[in-house]
Parts: sequence; structure tokens; C-alpha cells
Amino acid sequence: MQFTYYGHSCFAVQIRGKNILFDPFITPNPLAAGIDINPIRADYIFLSHGHEDHIADCISIANRTCAIVVCSFEIHTWLNKQGITNTHPMNTGGKWVFDFGTVKCVVAQHSSGLPDGSYGGNPMGFVFTTEEGNFYYSGDTALTLDMQLIPEYTLLDFAVLCIGDNFTMGIEDAIQAARFIQCKKIIGVHYDTFGYIKIDHNKAKKAFSEQEKVLLLLEVGETQDI
Repeated sequence: MQFTYYGHSCFAVQIRGKNILFDPFITPNPLAAGIDINPIRADYIFLSHGHEDHIADCISIANRTCAIVVCSFEIHTWLNKQGITNTHPMNTGGKWVFDFGTVKCVVAQHSSGLPDGSYGGNPMGFVFTTEEGNFYYSGDTALTLDMQLIPEYTLLDFAVLCIGDNFTMGIEDAIQAARFIQCKKIIGVHYDTFGYIKIDHNKAKKAFSEQEKVLLLLEVGETQDI
């Protein structure tokens, strides 16, 4: 599976020829200044919640690509009012079989407000089960005991976890989350973008390694086969 990191919590994967983009926040992110959003392809856009640092480029990219936007019902309604009607609403606990695989929405303990101040519904994480690999994207969340349910749904090849602390899990809680989800390969997101969430990369990788886990911190714009 090909994985591309666009900074903060924005990344893309390719599964069965489909381009799947997550939480597009690129244009306002100074760390992603070298990324041009116009060539980015998207058949689907998954939104974990409505905060601007996860949704800022959604309307622009969805308009250009006609991607299906998968999100909470409240964000779906808000996007429809902005003229984005190719949406698929979901909510915590639900799952759906898409043309690339199955996605289950799981608990994320956070908040969710939209850029205009309106309510964004429940924040969510996503568990992907596909022929090309299985993964969990936590979205913005605290450590929760609900994560222990994820191995009941699927065995993970990797997980994408927030690690920046202050607003979400930090390194210690992300390591515990990796234990809960029974996953050794972790891709870190939601770090360094703002002063509140800057991390020591070497210290973070060492902490994961000491627990026999691998933390991948990709460069903005980097693509890897995962």
C-alpha cells in the first residue's frame, strides 16, 4: 500500500486503484508550504472531525476532484450547505463496504467544531480492512479503553496515531494505544505543526523502540510503500 504524508494529520493511501485522502489541511500549514494541492488526486476524502486543521482544504479538493467525502452526519450536512453534495455520512460504531474495502468508524475522544463555529458531530477514528492491508487511523483522540476493541474487528498491518500531546495523545499514551490495538508499526501524525505540539523526534522513536515498536515520522511530501 502506498502512503503519502502531507503534513499535520493529512495523508493519502492508494488501495485498489483508489486515491483516499485524510483530513486535508495543507494550504494553511507552513510546514507544507512546498505542497501544491492542485495535483493531489482523491476519489475519497475521509474527515475525522470538523476542526479547521483537518478540513481546511476539503471543499477546494472535493470541488476539483468530485471525491466522495466520508464524515459525520453533521459535517455532511454542513458540506452540503457549502455546495459539496457528494458525501457519505457515517457515525461511531457504523461500518460500510466501499469499492476498496470495509471501513468501520470507531470512538475518538476529542471535540469537533466546524470553521464557522457550528457543531461538527462526534469525532471519529477509522479502521480499514482491505485486500492490500489493514490499518487504523485514530484521528485526534485521547487514549481510550475502546481501542482494545479494534483487534476484535481486524488485525492491523499499521496504525496512524496522533502523538503531539496537549490536544491529543502524546508519546506515552500513543505507545499504550499501540499495545491496545496490538500493532507494532505506527505512523505518527498531529505533531510539530504548532508550538503546543512540537516533539523530540529521536526521543519519540527511541521510546517506541524500547517497547519493541516502530515509529515512522515521514517528511512532508514523502511517499512510502507500507
